[in-house]
Amino acid sequence: MEFLQPAEWQEALRLKAERPEAKPIMGGTDVMVELNTGRLRPRAMLDLSGLPDLQRWDFIEPSPVPDSTDGGCGAVIRVGAAMTYQRVIDELAAHAPALAQAARAVGSPQIRNRGTLGGSLGTASPSGDSHAPLLALGAVIEVASAARGTRLIDAGDFYAEPAGDPVKPDELIRAIRLPAATGPQYFAKVGRRNAMAVAVCSFAVALWPARRSVGTGVGAAGPTPVRASDAEQYLAAELDWQAPLHPRVARTFGELAAASIHLSDDARATARYRRHALAVISRRALTWAWDDHRRVAVSCA
Repeated sequence: MEFLQPAEWQEALRLKAERPEAKPIMGGTDVMVELNTGRLRPRAMLDLSGLPDLQRWDFIEPSPVPDSTDGGCGAVIRVGAAMTYQRVIDELAAHAPALAQAARAVGSPQIRNRGTLGGSLGTASPSGDSHAPLLALGAVIEVASAARGTRLIDAGDFYAEPAGDPVKPDELIRAIRLPAATGPQYFAKVGRRNAMAVAVCSFAVALWPARRSVGTGVGAAGPTPVRASDAEQYLAAELDWQAPLHPRVARTFGELAAASIHLSDDARATARYRRHALAVISRRALTWAWDDHRRVAVSCA
């Protein structure tokens, strides 16, 4: 096996163009498991962990991203693909609360210090904790190649196919673009134990008060992460942003969220249990977020 270690981004793109079969590696928390178990035997590894460009985050001007990505305020965050979960917790909790909450739920401290957002996207595991908040926030994935330059993929399209790979053989994931929070956000998951557990199901919700909309993401419950679109549309019609959340609205929202994905049986849980758990955690996440929204609204009145 050949080990390729570029010193800067353009060199990484050139090497990927020359060796499209090379397997990218950042933190290695997923790739090394596959190597150790024999499920992965690439002819070359492309180490991206040392590239400074992939380890930074910053605010950028809204550019060619979907309208839903500005969060109603125009502030967009560009997060390098090699940002670790621990740095997301430490540095992005105020700007992307649901993503930071999901990062706290990832593995152990050692995993959070090595695992990266881009690595989770690259392995395309439906149980990854970051997928649900990226959907709820309307994130956009930035990929690049030496031949075609940069292109942007909406998170919903990125996750469209089970274990699919929308990244072309000569492309690399460079960054994730997401709107800065303008309202409360929450992430919740259910696992078979309280810590260091692969999720049975997960859910994220983001409130955008300026445009009176709600974003959602459902993860780990079916073949691909999805948005709970019917639940979002229901809230758009039923919510009074100046009033407390009615229990009926919260309950129906949870039921619609649980019905938004094709649930599956596996070694971790049955589809029946997932449906119940997803309805509960989505209702709770919305209630927590709405309580925060109301506290701010009342204090500003």
